[in-house]
Amino acid sequence: MSAALQHIVVMGVSGSGKSTTGGALAKRLGWPFIEGDSFHPAANVAKMRAGTPLTDADREPWLHALAAEIGRNQARGQCSVIGCSALKRAYRDILRRGAPRVRFLHVHGARRILEDRLAHREGHFFPARLLDSQLATLEMLAEDEDGALVDMALPVEKQVDAALRLLSGPGQCIGPAHRPVP
Repeated sequence: MSAALQHIVVMGVSGSGKSTTGGALAKRLGWPFIEGDSFHPAANVAKMRAGTPLTDADREPWLHALAAEIGRNQARGQCSVIGCSALKRAYRDILRRGAPRVRFLHVHGARRILEDRLAHREGHFFPARLLDSQLATLEMLAEDEDGALVDMALPVEKQVDAALRLLSGPGQCIGPAHRPVP
């Protein structure tokens, strides 16, 4: 059975482990990993670095750039894994415009874990003091959205195992045995 192309957005607030979990998932699947932070315009990075939360207007060009990247992978016949906060359904709707099958893996967990991770993270432009703004913006995946939730407290390999189990099932094609040939 040939797998339909799909793109998995690993979402969550800063510090949830989107890049780590997304990178591990992409490696397991043999798909490319796209780091969403690298698509932020310089103005967004400067704003966050200064401790100013992004607005919907700030995020819109970034989300459209990520949707376009998803579309480029789709056009190449390549599935992908993307790390992106995708905090609101409206943001996820923009990402879904990139390809017919965009799915979401929400890496979620306790605030104390997020705070600890952000306090010990080095070399990232997102300051810990912006966590509250992201938590206030976050809209959990709705039942009608194609996706799953994994606990960020699990070891990364267990998160990937859970993701593959939760995103697979009747009519679903995900996993190394089902990846399309580029």
